[in-house]
Amino acid sequence: MSREKQAVDRARTAFKTGRSKPLEFRVRQLKALQRFITEREKEIAEALKKDLNKSQFDTPMYELLGLEGEISLSLEKLAEWAAPRHVEKTLLTISDQVYIQPEPLGVVLIIGAWNYPLAVTIQPLIGAIAAGNAAVVKPSEVSVHTARVMEDFLPLYLDKELYPVVTGGVPETQELLRQRFDHIFYTGNSAVGRLVMEAAARHLTPVTLELGGKSPCYISPDCDLSIACRRITWGKFTNCGQTCIAPDYILCDPSIQDRVVDEIRKSIKEFYGADPKTSPDYGRIINQRHFGRVMSLLDGCTVALGGESDESQCYIAPTVLRDVSPDAKVMQEEIFGPVLPILSVSSADEAIHFINEREKPLALYVFSADNKLIKHMIAETSSGGVTANDCLLHYSVSALPFGGVGNSGMGCYHGKHSFDQLSHLRACLIKSLGMESMNKVRYPPITAEKLRWARFFILKRVNLGRVGRLALVAVLAVLAAVVLQVRTREPSMSPLEQEACSVGLCCDCSSVVLYEIYLRFDKLNHNSGRYLPPQTPNHRTEGDVCLPLDGGIA
Repeated sequence: MSREKQAVDRARTAFKTGRSKPLEFRVRQLKALQRFITEREKEIAEALKKDLNKSQFDTPMYELLGLEGEISLSLEKLAEWAAPRHVEKTLLTISDQVYIQPEPLGVVLIIGAWNYPLAVTIQPLIGAIAAGNAAVVKPSEVSVHTARVMEDFLPLYLDKELYPVVTGGVPETQELLRQRFDHIFYTGNSAVGRLVMEAAARHLTPVTLELGGKSPCYISPDCDLSIACRRITWGKFTNCGQTCIAPDYILCDPSIQDRVVDEIRKSIKEFYGADPKTSPDYGRIINQRHFGRVMSLLDGCTVALGGESDESQCYIAPTVLRDVSPDAKVMQEEIFGPVLPILSVSSADEAIHFINEREKPLALYVFSADNKLIKHMIAETSSGGVTANDCLLHYSVSALPFGGVGNSGMGCYHGKHSFDQLSHLRACLIKSLGMESMNKVRYPPITAEKLRWARFFILKRVNLGRVGRLALVAVLAVLAAVVLQVRTREPSMSPLEQEACSVGLCCDCSSVVLYEIYLRFDKLNHNSGRYLPPQTPNHRTEGDVCLPLDGGIA
């Protein structure tokens, strides 16, 4: 039996004991994960320095702060997220308990990526723990030093059986994918994403695929180019361009292209100095294979800024390409490096057409002083997420679902979205064995009158809060008491009771009350939406309210 299968089997056996389900256990594990982040920050920072040349402050800024925020949010909201969620009812189920109960899926496989190797691996783990699952953690083998930190230290903080860490390369990942999981969460590129989905399909396992793509950035001539280019420079060249939602290319009017290049040049100097190679805040390409891939994308393009490189250090300077053709090599795949092409478009509508002719991106960026233009761009395109007049920031908002669409991925996470993504939202309805007379409308033989009755109860939706539900119970109790009083005074059946019996209902209090409610609703004036009560000698009307004169039901 392989090491990978043993880890999965142990996790499933541990999950079946039920110990991951109590909220107290989940809280303890989340707090332990929080301690791992704070107590092992030094080891994490050293590993990320070796893998990606991340600086002393870069690691907490881009890897750890978000994780600490996710854990704090999960600890604060866990009881609320895990509680039954009451839903809107129909009159047919108004007296029933109808709710959604989140429950754990089982054993989750988390396959991390190498660009933010801790953040994109631990963040879905937070959701898996919060939702009560077991999880097999597979860090990326490309960021070897960070993977080793997770392998060495996570078992010291988390339950070893429920949350094993499995390291290794392609063979180990393939062996994991042969096992049956209850959910697979993969972060990486689209090519591998297809393989993950294919493997999951053999077991009918649902997947979350956090992929990538070419995220466009449209700059309108009306915006403040200095501010726009500073924010684009930050979003593009952070982590040496190895960010899945980094702006992949710029679309702008040719009249502002030169100014865009100049403003980006100023921002690069402001952020990284005259020589970014010596800046502690400028990262490196992950390895020489990716270095060669990124450098090959420059073929046939005009370098407007940067272009310097050092293969021995996996260094590529912040680079801007101008007058790029849509057919250029750099436009045929996600760049995932510090190279920023500029393509010319004459208008926002041409930019929209250009974007829509290609695969749906993970992110879309729009810079404009015109809010109508921004809303127009959002309405006429599709992407995983959108940020206007800045870059990357939608990722940082836990209340927003983060994920792709189409070729850029499926499913989402962050905050409550992680919890829901890794939970089964179970539909629950609990009905009393009483009030059987109300069910006669759905039992054969079906008549036209029963169909009218069923239509009323099924199509009338009721959305009441706690106070509303209590008020409704009180009103129905009063109505039932009134009917009971009337029936006590008059032993013979009233016309209303006779009519209720004629459609197959028993003539108990609840049936008669609800049948009269049905009759009243059935006579609503649909043009005005106002209730017009029947004019009978036993009723007087005040405004829209029908008042009984004899103590009967109004």
